[in-house]
Amino acid sequence: MCHGTDEKGDRRMISTRGRYALRVMIDLAEHRNGSYIPMKDVARRQEISLKYIERIMPLLTKEKFVEGQHGKGGGYKLCREPEDYSVGDILRAAGEDLAPVSCLSCNAPVCSRAAECRTLPMWKKFCEITNSYFDGITLADLMNTDSCNDYVI
Repeated sequence: MCHGTDEKGDRRMISTRGRYALRVMIDLAEHRNGSYIPMKDVARRQEISLKYIERIMPLLTKEKFVEGQHGKGGGYKLCREPEDYSVGDILRAAGEDLAPVSCLSCNAPVCSRAAECRTLPMWKKFCEITNSYFDGITLADLMNTDSCNDYVI
């Protein structure tokens, strides 16, 4: 799937899951102190349902972006420093496909029209620009930006 769908059914390049994964990772980075951070605290601060966060965390754990611990004193913490995470990597870990058209998506079947497609070079360039842009922004960069008057993505 090339585009995500938000909770209202609107088509977006980045889905709610991708946006929330970024918010969770920023929150973990901003509140890190060496111990595990309870997801109920992140959910409260980010105004995201705990159930939704619980669907995102296995994706981030699988990619070794975070590590978790169950039980008393449990929660999640970052596995690396904030400057070692790119926005592109976080979005892809959350299941986002940054390809602008389905024929450029991961594991897409080879298009029978690729050889004569006049728009394919344009879409490839757009895909490169998009990935390069998101890969050039780190979690640390997002931590160091203004809050945009508390606008929530």
